[in-house]
Amino acid sequence: MLRYLTIPVTAFQQNCSILWCSETLQAAVIDPGGDLDVLLAEIKRQGLTLTQIWLTHAHIDHAGGTAELAARLKLPIVGPNPADQFLIDGLAGQSKMFGFPSAGAFTPTRWLFDGDEVMVGHCALTVRHCPGHTPGHVVFYAPEIGRAFVGDVLFAGSVGRTDLPQGDHDTLLASIIDRLWPMGDATVFIPGHGPESTFGRERKTNPYVGGT
Repeated sequence: MLRYLTIPVTAFQQNCSILWCSETLQAAVIDPGGDLDVLLAEIKRQGLTLTQIWLTHAHIDHAGGTAELAARLKLPIVGPNPADQFLIDGLAGQSKMFGFPSAGAFTPTRWLFDGDEVMVGHCALTVRHCPGHTPGHVVFYAPEIGRAFVGDVLFAGSVGRTDLPQGDHDTLLASIIDRLWPMGDATVFIPGHGPESTFGRERKTNPYVGGT
């Protein structure tokens, strides 16, 4: 069974999620933007073995700690989609712009594409490419537990901003409608910032995509 725990990290309070297989206790971390010692302490407290880093996209608050964590523990980096390479290349500049600790660029061990599958222990998650916030943004869907880790595509009561480089509002809305809603109204999503919600609730009440 897949289990998860979400920990806000960095000054941006970005939701970093630790996922693990309850049978093997192997874990993956989604979007380690920073505060690595906090994350590693919790992984140790849970008795887990961290085996992978997964990225939804390459903005600094989501990817800022990736190069350091990968080097420290010799972990593979999985994701995002190749369209975010320009953001990975610019992480040092992003860190200066937003006042983050210096962040290094990296080359993902594996790029992700729509329909791919990722595994942690014996648990499988489906990858959906959901551009709009960034061109290479991906989402991780765990049908086994009815959860989707959506990064900055969708929030409780809002959607991802599209005024950053290569963002596109119409593309973002299409990603939500065409690739998130089919996961079902009962699916609980873990956004990149703020509280969890359900796709059904957002379809009814979200001012950007309500009624879709």
